[in-house]
Amino acid sequence: MSSRHGRLHPIVGLLAGVLLATAAPADEPRFTSDQLKTDLAFIASEIRANHPEPAHSIDAAAFDREVEALHANLKTPLTRDQAWAAFATLNPVLADAHLVVSYPNWRGAAEAHLAAGGTFFPFELNIADDGTPIVTALLGGAPTPFAGRRIRSIDGVDVRERTAAVLARAHGDTPAFRAELASRRWFFLDWKLFGAKADYEIAFEGEEAPRRITAGRATPTFLADEASFERQFTFEPLPCGAALLTVSAFAWPEKPPFLAFTRDAFERIEASETRTLIIDVRANSGGDDDFWMEGILPYVADKPYRHGSGYHKRVLEKYRDADETTGAVVNGEIDGWIQPEPENPLQFDGKVYVLIGRSTYSSAILFSNVMQDFGFGTLAGAAATARAEQSGSVQQSVLPNTGLVLVWPRFVLERPSGRAEPVLLTPDVVVEDDPLQPRAAVEALQRRESAACD
Repeated sequence: MSSRHGRLHPIVGLLAGVLLATAAPADEPRFTSDQLKTDLAFIASEIRANHPEPAHSIDAAAFDREVEALHANLKTPLTRDQAWAAFATLNPVLADAHLVVSYPNWRGAAEAHLAAGGTFFPFELNIADDGTPIVTALLGGAPTPFAGRRIRSIDGVDVRERTAAVLARAHGDTPAFRAELASRRWFFLDWKLFGAKADYEIAFEGEEAPRRITAGRATPTFLADEASFERQFTFEPLPCGAALLTVSAFAWPEKPPFLAFTRDAFERIEASETRTLIIDVRANSGGDDDFWMEGILPYVADKPYRHGSGYHKRVLEKYRDADETTGAVVNGEIDGWIQPEPENPLQFDGKVYVLIGRSTYSSAILFSNVMQDFGFGTLAGAAATARAEQSGSVQQSVLPNTGLVLVWPRFVLERPSGRAEPVLLTPDVVVEDDPLQPRAAVEALQRRESAACD
């Protein structure tokens, strides 16, 4: 398949990996068929042994078919990259961004590749619904005259074949979520599947002749954003009594700088008599719940709240309570309610919007659930792409031969309201979110509150 909502069958993906073998260095270690099959069996057994509720995301019959197809085609020795390309075809059927066959320390691998003089695909991209990549910027985020152009082919091959191969290894709850993740991590996925080059022959729609474009050597935007406090967290006063608080992660090496940042933001909100606050978590893929519980909720919560209503957890020895048995699955109710701070002088009582997007995930979804279920804010943004009921507390198991990793969740949380529907995180107000014009969604919410300017 070539659409955003499709993926390659693992047999096709494995054949692509075999083709890559011709470009692999002769001295690169290869794993035998028996070693690969052992690792494949290990993936299945680890999920059965550790996941608290596999049916949360996995269609068991579909998963078994994929495993059987892979097992039948693991006949040729493969390098680690090729083994990843084969095993990662399980990711779409695992259908959870917290359950994934991953490359170990993939960020570090990408950074080391650049440091050693390596290159990546020259553009930042967004994958459209039909599977066509659209250029958004040069690699690293610098502007380019090609922004907004749709790519037709790469090195003479229909680009949708390349996109389909990438999407076949992406992880996440839904096809739309996986397409967004693959867009942001294209530099890595494309590199691991198709290798690095000095330049690319790229044909754009509307042009007959392809262009020869030099590969990118800049740090990809995804990695640069993660490393910069100023890129992750911003506050901006807006016209007409509004303000924009952008929180692109609930994580940082140390929590105090984040808490100082949010306190400063709410001090400025109080001093400016802001009436509308937009909290932008479109790029926020999660982190630690303490960040939003301590950094945002004290300023907007006006009633007791909890981050979930019930849980299903696998008891691990390192997290085991005295009355629990290691390996058991425990179901329970979350009875730890967090109290509001009505005496907080920075308490905000104006209109709050939480702007969600295709990358909103994990702790950012728990935050969004709390804001929506307890009426602390109005969820706005694009159509839902991830579940409201979230897995979490991810752990890792290292595959015994290839050294690849299986990431899996320790628990599944039910949303605070206890409602099972809608399954996906759903905005109260649908606002189109154009990746080429990210500011447009903020402006749309400002227009909804235009009466504040009267």
